[in-house]
Amino acid sequence: MPLKLYQRGKVWHYRGTVAGRRLRGSCKTADKAIASRQVAEIETREWRGNFDGPAAVLTFAQAAMLYRKAGKSPRYLAPVEDYLKDMLIMDINAGTIKQMGIELFPNCSGASRNRLAIVPAQAIINHAAELQLCPPIRVKRFDEETKEKIPATLEWVRAFMAASSPNLGAFAMFMYLTGCRPSEAIAVQWDDVDLGTRTALIRETKGGTERTAHIPDPLFVAIANLPQVPGRGLFVYRAYGDFQHAWDDAIKRAGIKRLTPHCMRHGFATGLLRRGLDVLTVAHLGGWKDAAQVLRTYGHANKDRKLTDLLIGTELTPAETNNARKPRKTGTTSI
Repeated sequence: MPLKLYQRGKVWHYRGTVAGRRLRGSCKTADKAIASRQVAEIETREWRGNFDGPAAVLTFAQAAMLYRKAGKSPRYLAPVEDYLKDMLIMDINAGTIKQMGIELFPNCSGASRNRLAIVPAQAIINHAAELQLCPPIRVKRFDEETKEKIPATLEWVRAFMAASSPNLGAFAMFMYLTGCRPSEAIAVQWDDVDLGTRTALIRETKGGTERTAHIPDPLFVAIANLPQVPGRGLFVYRAYGDFQHAWDDAIKRAGIKRLTPHCMRHGFATGLLRRGLDVLTVAHLGGWKDAAQVLRTYGHANKDRKLTDLLIGTELTPAETNNARKPRKTGTTSI
């Protein structure tokens, strides 16, 4: 039988059978006209699902719930879910998702819009597609500007530490010497650190794979002198915004070039490559899933024409030998 309205107290409810499915629920309103419209929409949706398949009735919010229940990472999902929530998957196309990126993140770069909007939205829909609930979707990314990566140096980090709090200074040194992303360093707990073996477990990685990082001497000293704060992680911060102002203030006090926390990771990769470590090892130590990404981002050719003399066994000067081991600098980091 079709859906029928009935009242419980002042609130209207519905019950009945549509397309072979028994349905019942609350309209959450005391206005009969509104309740009648809701029932008509529910019946239409159920019939569309019966004739046109599950994609005709599956909402983005429902697809997102399935995505989360599958144990997928919830990172960056909240604003996307809130924007697309009740929209039917069948009504969402590439243009819808790109427009969402523009509206949600108007002041962000193309790379940020890709990461914060397109990737999570596409992941949710394509997970539903794997469950055979809808067709997969492909979305062309926003254009990304290739920006020069400015790496931190050990001298920069030490100058920064001298002008910052113990927690913030250790945080910077940790990222520089382990290659951690800021979010990964924030997530490190005291239980993840073993000063006896000088290791730290990095759990909250971008690719979802844990890795163990070595703790060199300067970092060992910095961590050993940190006070433990109950209910807080190793560096006490819970989010990027917790230290952003303090970070900028320390740079001003130290009188050094302004670098972002992520520049510590750039310094890790660039420093190891310049010292002759192979790209596969650098990728492994820093938690990059793709060694080619490390090479694209941090590998720069040395343009000294005299390096071809190496092919005929000609000895290079000490300066030329040093240049042969390292790529061209990607930027200037001064203190």
